[in-house]
Amino acid sequence: MTSTARTADFSDYTSINTGRANTRGFALVSMLAVAGALMLSGCTTGDTSSDMMRVERAQGTEENIASLSGVISANPSDPEGYNVRGSAYGRAGEFRRALADFNKAIELNPRFYQAYANRALVERNMGDQSAAQSDYNMALQLNPRYDVAFIGRGNLYRQAGQLDQAFADFNKAIELDTTDPRAYHNRGLIYQARKQHAQAIEDFSTAISLSPNSPEPYNGRGISYVATNDDDNAFADFNTAINLNGKIAESWANQALVYERRGDKVKAAKSYSHALSLDTKYEPARAGLARVKAGV
Repeated sequence: MTSTARTADFSDYTSINTGRANTRGFALVSMLAVAGALMLSGCTTGDTSSDMMRVERAQGTEENIASLSGVISANPSDPEGYNVRGSAYGRAGEFRRALADFNKAIELNPRFYQAYANRALVERNMGDQSAAQSDYNMALQLNPRYDVAFIGRGNLYRQAGQLDQAFADFNKAIELDTTDPRAYHNRGLIYQARKQHAQAIEDFSTAISLSPNSPEPYNGRGISYVATNDDDNAFADFNTAINLNGKIAESWANQALVYERRGDKVKAAKSYSHALSLDTKYEPARAGLARVKAGV
């Protein structure tokens, strides 16, 4: 009989637990472009880099997949094995193999709601948003209290600019007492887009309490602090994000923005340049660097 334990949704996470327990993570917050004067805009609602698959190398390695394949060979009628291996393939970016495994898991157990949600994630990353939404809907039809599916479907809505529907899904996950910080983080992004920064700060703070070692909610909260002219708290949050992961361009560009607002164009230019060294296509850093250089 298939386990009903929550299986890992393998996108937007900083850690993965081989499909037996829900894990946590975030979509990267988008830094705000400042055009001309230092005007703060709301967060973007489009796709961001960590909305796509994050590869967990330790769980998506050939060795681990080979081990899971051995388990499947020994228990070919157990849908859980296919679901877990599908998650490993997803982490490794092997989406077609992941899709095949989730298809098999669902064939063996048509009520396997976790496999529907995981398949939806693969479909989303393969660009089939309609199929992904249908699978999230099916997961919720089978288990109306499955917070992972509400969060996944909410991300689909958010990336499509359907903020009201996304907000409702994140709210529902929170009403279900989810401990997944993405629900709070993503709802915070919507509050931020609506310029409701006090509520956004509260949600980002909750996300931080649930996952204190993830840099993304610090970036999110810092942006709302900037929007409310609380540069000191914003600067502290951006520095914390950098200390947690110094390889995220947004964090350095956010730090640079505070330096720029303080009039320290030399330090701002250095941080913007570092952001561009991490991501040469990150436009807010490019625009910021051009701005401060013009003013030096």
